[in-house]
Amino acid sequence: MSVRVWVDGELVGGLPSVRALDHGITVGDGVFETAKVVDGKPFAIDRHNDRLDRSLHGLGLPSADRTRLQEGFDAVLAEPLEFGRLRYTVTAGEGPLGSDRSDSPLTYIVASMPVARPEAATKIVVVPWTRNERSAVAGLKTTSYAENVVALAAAKKEGGTEAIFANNRGELCEGTGSNIFVVVDGELLTPKLECGPLAGITRALTIEWSREAGIPVREKVLPIGVLDTADEVFITSSTRDVQAVSAVGDRELPAPGPVTAAAAKAFADASAAGRD
Repeated sequence: MSVRVWVDGELVGGLPSVRALDHGITVGDGVFETAKVVDGKPFAIDRHNDRLDRSLHGLGLPSADRTRLQEGFDAVLAEPLEFGRLRYTVTAGEGPLGSDRSDSPLTYIVASMPVARPEAATKIVVVPWTRNERSAVAGLKTTSYAENVVALAAAKKEGGTEAIFANNRGELCEGTGSNIFVVVDGELLTPKLECGPLAGITRALTIEWSREAGIPVREKVLPIGVLDTADEVFITSSTRDVQAVSAVGDRELPAPGPVTAAAAKAFADASAAGRD
């Protein structure tokens, strides 16, 4: 199965389908979500839809039409998909060649594709650029992802699969498409949302399900230097789930360590039970 794409009510495949003056193209005025697909069903889709609306509201746009979105989901998932990614985007629609908006209907784009299951462990690389925790779009999942492209390319040059940002205050923040957790003295810690990371769906479920399993978890302001001393590190995302980190740059780590393994098991058990 190849990539399947639906735009505003029509399966389009590789055909041109988005207007040249769409504000999502000209200025990145849009938001998106990526959900894991397992056996043809998107995981935690209600949570993703809720976050999509929060991102839209953060840009000053109305809530998405969920009936419209479901039409797109059904279209791109009509063919069997054992494991993959569902990516859906809502933009401000057609607009001027600048930051002003016109009174245009929103554009809806839904796509799906198979992806490889994640490796058990991976290498991450801290990059020199920072997240702006006071940005107007901090914590929003917008289509303006150019800085992530640059950061991830830099990490891959060093053999990593994810780039990790500090924020402007020198605090641990997030990856280009993941949240980060560290284990210090047996306690599982992750940056507070006030540090500027995206409120990841997998992040929230990892916190919730780890606590249910008896694993202490705390959201905390952490210096970026904690990655030089942490006993264990892992990252979370929709298609990685809980993925152990075997190296932070040149520093090697046990992967998975005991706390990471316990958190991964808690997540796997709860998600296998069909919990959203």
